[in-house]
Amino acid sequence: MNRRPLGKSGLLVSEVGLGCEHLQGMEYGQIKAVVDAALDAGINIFDVFMSEPQVRSDLGKALRGRRDEVLLQGHIGAAWLNGQYCRTRDLEQCRLFFEDFLTRLETDTVDLGMLHFVDTEEDYASVFDSAVIDYALELKASGKIRALGMSSHNPYIARRAVETGLLDALLFSVNPAYDLLPETVDIDGLFRGETYLDDSLSGTDPARAALYRACEAQQVGITVMKGFGAGALLKEESSPFGVALSPVQCIHYALTRPAVASVLVGCRTPEEVAKAAAYEQASPEERDYSAILASTPKYSLRGKCMYCNHCLPCPVEIDVAQVNKYLDLVQNESGPATAAEHYRALKVHGSDCIQCGACEERCPFGVPVRVRMQQAEELFGI
Repeated sequence: MNRRPLGKSGLLVSEVGLGCEHLQGMEYGQIKAVVDAALDAGINIFDVFMSEPQVRSDLGKALRGRRDEVLLQGHIGAAWLNGQYCRTRDLEQCRLFFEDFLTRLETDTVDLGMLHFVDTEEDYASVFDSAVIDYALELKASGKIRALGMSSHNPYIARRAVETGLLDALLFSVNPAYDLLPETVDIDGLFRGETYLDDSLSGTDPARAALYRACEAQQVGITVMKGFGAGALLKEESSPFGVALSPVQCIHYALTRPAVASVLVGCRTPEEVAKAAAYEQASPEERDYSAILASTPKYSLRGKCMYCNHCLPCPVEIDVAQVNKYLDLVQNESGPATAAEHYRALKVHGSDCIQCGACEERCPFGVPVRVRMQQAEELFGI
């Protein structure tokens, strides 16, 4: 399976990862079968936010002899109190359940330590203005976590955290439906069908686009949760676009967002693992989501590059999506130096465009590619 760098963390993660939440409540043999299927398919990142003791212990047992094949994404602030999951900002509880994670998963190190579920201003203050962030940084300094991240569903709060410079990674909900929604929609609203009836929704919400650009600029890698919108996008009757997308299309959409490294898919059986891992063998036609989104009234993206590469091939081999991505980064932000460096490192640049227009004929979103190439040449000087 293809692997991608997770931002500045130094970790390489599989494009498809395993979300382990559905394993809770299952028998050990079933858990072992899913774990083995994932590792055998080349999946090397598991998200384990669950604090329930038995599933943690069963995962640790299932990984015996194979721990070095997987990157564990564990959560700081996920607790098990009074027989149920809860999130906590109490420092001693954070310590207790992080150490419980290490013990039950039978490991000395968590590869990705995630500040758990930070969605509101109050959440942010309770983590970043408290001893919790100090504890997390101590864990990283001591080597108990290799990289520090955070999980969130709110693009504004997530961006604030990213711009502190403290994070290596972000676990964030990414799919074409959620990308429509402003930061004022809370986690419950993501799952309500009536949320998407708002006629003002159109294209990628600016706050979410700004978050993706900030992650790219800060070299914060994104691991994706809720890539299928809790399954709603996979059914015509529940999809806000009025048409079902395939799992492959949803995964590909997320993987074409800036800074995204891996899409975590919740699987209950080896067969579901195989379906998720099949993304790697999918054809360009099977991955292509552009026709669906371009024909959807709510996704009015006329003139906006979606980095889908539908415009290729280019006769002079310009990577049009990459040029547009770096151009967007600089035009929409303060111009991080890394974007210019990455642009100049490309083998072919906007200045090499021969203005043939073939790309524009193929682009389903009506992007003025030739103009964009000229803008890149003017902005980057090459």
